[in-house]
Amino acid sequence: MDNDTLFRNKITDAANRSFRQNIYTYTNFLDLNELSVFSQMKDNLNFVSYRCFGGAPDCERQMVQFGSYETLGYEEDFPIVLLEIAPLIDKYAEELSHRDYLGALMNLGIKREMLGDIIIRQKHAFLYCVAHIASFIIDNLSTVRHTHVKCTEIPINSVDSAPILEDIEILAASERIDAAVAAITRTSRSQAVELFRARKIFLNSRQMENNSYQLKPGDILVIRGFGKYIYKQCGSETRKGRVYLAFQKYV
Repeated sequence: MDNDTLFRNKITDAANRSFRQNIYTYTNFLDLNELSVFSQMKDNLNFVSYRCFGGAPDCERQMVQFGSYETLGYEEDFPIVLLEIAPLIDKYAEELSHRDYLGALMNLGIKREMLGDIIIRQKHAFLYCVAHIASFIIDNLSTVRHTHVKCTEIPINSVDSAPILEDIEILAASERIDAAVAAITRTSRSQAVELFRARKIFLNSRQMENNSYQLKPGDILVIRGFGKYIYKQCGSETRKGRVYLAFQKYV
């Protein structure tokens, strides 16, 4: 059984369990690829209510909750906890990356699906995680790279999760998505197409297979391994017919 089929079965089982037992059920955190597969299943899940949430409106990794107040008669919060990971001594703390924090957490034996987004604000990080592993992380995460840290549970809405954006401009052959991907990744058009085939391109939270799609202002483009971008507009054209495309990059 391939991974997609296994994932679809897990989603269907969670939906059926909510419907039959009249309870809320949850997935773990889903990545963009899994959320894209889930979106393709929605027509087959119309017998049950559901919504997605990752701890804050801007979170990329999200859980799916099956059930609703209308169908069950009560409300229930998502089992998500927010942890602050802070250096013991700010003065000696390193500049740590998303990869550093994630690596330290994975080294504790925690599966990726238990962890949501990691938001970095200067030398502090904020981690959304599945509620039942929060105490384990608090008790066991003591070092990230060479920096000694402490973990504290804080209110779920106590951090500004709005992304930090940087304005960038690229020179591309056209507004076609494959041309934009080639320019951003500094590869050839044919190499960019391989990224589509490798399922590394997402547009507006859905896996993108149509490499001839024309970008529209407001589109959110994710290139796995290269970052996340909001397309703004097409600018001036060069003498050779290439165009300047304006994006905002998630920092």
